[in-house]
Amino acid sequence: MTANNANNIVYPELSYKVIGASFRVFNELGYGLAEKAYQDALAKELKDNHIELRREVYTPIKYKGEKVSRYFSDFVIENKILLELKVVRKLGYTHVRQTLNYLRNSGLKLGILIYFTSDGVKYRRVLNSQAKSQ
Repeated sequence: MTANNANNIVYPELSYKVIGASFRVFNELGYGLAEKAYQDALAKELKDNHIELRREVYTPIKYKGEKVSRYFSDFVIENKILLELKVVRKLGYTHVRQTLNYLRNSGLKLGILIYFTSDGVKYRRVLNSQAKSQ
């Protein structure tokens, strides 16, 4: 990575803290629990590290200006990062696409998709290029 690319990373310090917290949770709990257990543990880990979070954040899905549906994101971190957790065997494009759609509807710039897999923690940063700079 060049220095120029490093300067373009969205919320690098906060991202590092969030991803690190997910690794600590996995190291303590291991693989095989329900998604809710990882969510609860990660919420505690983030709070213990003084990272502001909101859980199950409601966002309406609009079509032609009218609400047609809704979703609840797992976390919004410091009103900057949308965080989605998955417990899966393999990483999936559908999860990345879903996270991108959530980002677009929320107006946030960065999403982090964290997968708790049998091979450990995997993650993807998802950027909403349509979001206004924050």
